[in-house]
Amino acid sequence: MNSAARMFFFSTRSAFAHACSDRACLSLFLAVLLLLFTHLPAHAQFRVEVTGVGLTQLPLAVVPFKGEDSASQKVSAILLADLERSGQFRAIDGKQAIMDESSSPDFVQWRQRNADALVAGSLTRLADGRYDIRARLWDVVGGQLRGEYKEVVTAADLRLSAHRMADQIYEKLTGDKGVFATRIAYVTKAAARYTLWVADSDGEGAQAALASPEPIISPSWSPTGSHLAYVSFESKKPVIYTHELASGKRRITANFRGSNSAPTWSPDGRSLVATLSRDGGSQLFQINVEGGEPRRLTQSNGIDTEPAFSPDGSQVYFVSDRGGSPQIYKMPLSGGSPERVTFAGTYNISPTISPDGRWMAYVSRIGGQFKLQMMDLSSGQTSSISETSADEKPSFSPNSKLVVYATQVQGREALMTSTLDGKIKARLAGQSGDIREPDWGPFRN
Repeated sequence: MNSAARMFFFSTRSAFAHACSDRACLSLFLAVLLLLFTHLPAHAQFRVEVTGVGLTQLPLAVVPFKGEDSASQKVSAILLADLERSGQFRAIDGKQAIMDESSSPDFVQWRQRNADALVAGSLTRLADGRYDIRARLWDVVGGQLRGEYKEVVTAADLRLSAHRMADQIYEKLTGDKGVFATRIAYVTKAAARYTLWVADSDGEGAQAALASPEPIISPSWSPTGSHLAYVSFESKKPVIYTHELASGKRRITANFRGSNSAPTWSPDGRSLVATLSRDGGSQLFQINVEGGEPRRLTQSNGIDTEPAFSPDGSQVYFVSDRGGSPQIYKMPLSGGSPERVTFAGTYNISPTISPDGRWMAYVSRIGGQFKLQMMDLSSGQTSSISETSADEKPSFSPNSKLVVYATQVQGREALMTSTLDGKIKARLAGQSGDIREPDWGPFRN
């Protein structure tokens, strides 16, 4: 989407929120979204660019793995990029060192290089074509071994193995669970075809889950990571589907009169909350994924949309213009009066709640710019964590340490990840492509 189209989209979205009060407005909004989506450029290969400096980054050296030059993936580079992207580590150059997991490190030399931790390893191709991957993690300061990694994988799983290794190292050194072996979902358009992609957490290794000549929007991961819910326009109207990724089987979950949009899974995976206009207006309904009559949750004269669950499933956060401008509210899933959550500014949308329940990320219009915000839910304190001005659709990592969102950087569309303080960001961007609607999946079993 070029700058002019983006600004038109935003101004139209603003007008929609301020002027519309009936169900026709949601249809108009979706129609504008559809029109603009048809002008998105094609998907292209990702690259990861990490920027920023954290306050307490651990200095880490990763030596190129012995034997990886003959493999299709540079495991050590993937490993290091993962750890840097987390914001917890600062890379110490280990490219000139020659060692593997069986070597005895010269701890004095590595201390002189200011490294606190060291990783080295090897890839050995076996007779059956698989790879034996081995690595060790050393505590340079203490001069001792901290952990070992061993796995035999196919060439196709080299990237996944590197992500799993990064998860182990991250947990060893921080005490928190790593998210590098998790996945993200997002949508692209190339020529006249829309594609729903599932990719590694760094955006690489994308696999198409669905392709269609009609728009696909609002992907949402199930709690187990086995399914995606999304909205497809293939019936010439917005219809909600659930999609089993392993088999490719799809199921229509909401195809009621009017629009069916903005699905999100309940934490127990048994239901979705979505926006339906079946009864007039655009209101939130709970929909059992096995079928049955939806249960209406909200009763307002405005538009209620973009639902997001609290981690325990007891509360639903959502956006409503019931007060005259889009603000974020919450209400018990069991029913009750909505409570307003955002008060600063006149335009706050796209809430998402961290899995640990501590944070809410959302987008706020500030001085005509759309900025990613982070709210501490216990105190209500809010900070802006981006330097960009066209942020959209945040989604937390399953360990609550990072957030992914869509934005525009130097005139180009991009996916970004950021630490919660905004100090470390990683750009996952195509050379000439556009990617939208990111959603970060759960931990993989």
